[in-house]
Amino acid sequence: MKFTPTRLADVLLIEPRVFGDERGFFMETFQQERFKNAGIDQKFVQDNQSRSIRGTLRGLHYQIRHTQGKLVRVVSGEIFDVAVDLRRSSPTFGKWVGCNLSAENKHMLWIPPGFGHAFYTLSDWADVVYKATDFYSQPDERTIIWNDPEIGIQWPEQVQQTLILSEKDARGVSFLQAEVFL
Repeated sequence: MKFTPTRLADVLLIEPRVFGDERGFFMETFQQERFKNAGIDQKFVQDNQSRSIRGTLRGLHYQIRHTQGKLVRVVSGEIFDVAVDLRRSSPTFGKWVGCNLSAENKHMLWIPPGFGHAFYTLSDWADVVYKATDFYSQPDERTIIWNDPEIGIQWPEQVQQTLILSEKDARGVSFLQAEVFL
């Protein structure tokens, strides 16, 4: 596996080794020692999967307690995946990073606890799978509006043409109003 820091040093792009032949392929998506050696010494407690149709934007989600680190990958389709640093004490507080994750490129994104997470579906549909370091806690979940100008995420052009939001995501608060971490 290749672990590459992004412009937010704690967020890592992970490229697994893929062994392919005429039958298909095999790859490790998680191996505890390799992750620990790359600085991800976390215990994962929950696996999640979502399916979204083209134009769906989910997020920017985070939990104020029971903060979740997430190891995100796409098993079918393609997304533009985003992490936003919500740790007030961090030198990259309020900064974001985004990358395309797809079934084809097989890349994964490690988003540590203390970050907001969102993604936009680029393909007809996408299945997103992620491991989480803490359990989902509905009372602790918060949402920042996806297009907050203080954060300034540069979403793909398609977002302006097709955008499907849940009611909860459409009601997200501004970055300046959000509860963030110390």
